[in-house]
Amino acid sequence: MKISAIVMTAALLAATLHAREPAASVADLRNLESMVAQVAAKAMPATVALVSEKSGSSGSGVIVSPDGLILTAAHVIQGMGEVDVYFPDGKKWLGKVLGANYSKDIGMVKMTDPGPWPFVLIGESKPLEAGDWVVALGHSAGFDPARTPPVRFGRVMSDGPGNFFTTDCTLIGGDSGGPLFGIDGKLVGINSSIGVSWKNNNHAGVDGFREDWDRLTEGQTWGILQMNPLANPETPVLGIGMAMQRGRDVGVSIQKVEPNSPAAAAGVRVGDMIRSVDGELVREGADLQQVLVKREVGDKVKLGILRGEESLEIEVELVKREELYKVR
Repeated sequence: MKISAIVMTAALLAATLHAREPAASVADLRNLESMVAQVAAKAMPATVALVSEKSGSSGSGVIVSPDGLILTAAHVIQGMGEVDVYFPDGKKWLGKVLGANYSKDIGMVKMTDPGPWPFVLIGESKPLEAGDWVVALGHSAGFDPARTPPVRFGRVMSDGPGNFFTTDCTLIGGDSGGPLFGIDGKLVGINSSIGVSWKNNNHAGVDGFREDWDRLTEGQTWGILQMNPLANPETPVLGIGMAMQRGRDVGVSIQKVEPNSPAAAAGVRVGDMIRSVDGELVREGADLQQVLVKREVGDKVKLGILRGEESLEIEVELVKREELYKVR
């Protein structure tokens, strides 16, 4: 009976700590510490440093298959054909650079030796929410034979824009391309860029790899490295042009509806005023952009629209900016 009770208590604690509520007791903290240690122990052997002798640049990556497929950030491998792959034990092997999507800042490398190699399991990034526990690794400041990759612990801070999300895990140069794990030990993201603060950093969601998997493994490269998320070609859009705000109007007046856009297909008209998105009040164009940039391509949003004296609700499926441009 005692053993059963202990097992049940441990299971309940683990369930609590999988949620995003703060640890409420010393026992919770100890359990959380143990879980972080388990994640680090499993992830450490597969967390590699990627170094180019030609360019002198370096970053991090993580192996996700026994035959040596490595996920990293696109900007880490930009301009490389081959790359030296350093393991935490100091051993060096050769990797071949495959494809990259610069708009999502995701890329792939493949070990030239068939292995088998240590690897981690891939999880999901879309279900992540603010407050979820996460563990980040990476070869901070570049590969250092005197130490293993530092382990950072933190929480998801915000979702979006697009495939990106932010955490408060402390990162510095060299961590780019390194892995981010959920507390269950599965890979949920790749370290992308450091924010204004070391504790507010961007990660590319691992679901973005899943969407582009075939193109990446085939060695295709595409997209644009873009610091402004609103100009990212993969940003979800409605296909409208916004008019200048007039006086104290609350809402976004539509000046243009792009032909063949999802907005046009749904019946949105020039002169309509968008007052809300999925029930969330939209006061001005900046509000609308901030709401949309956190959605995913393919999401359906309900626009609260004022058309003359009539209030309408119109559902519009978001499309990728670059796809809308191609149609035109």
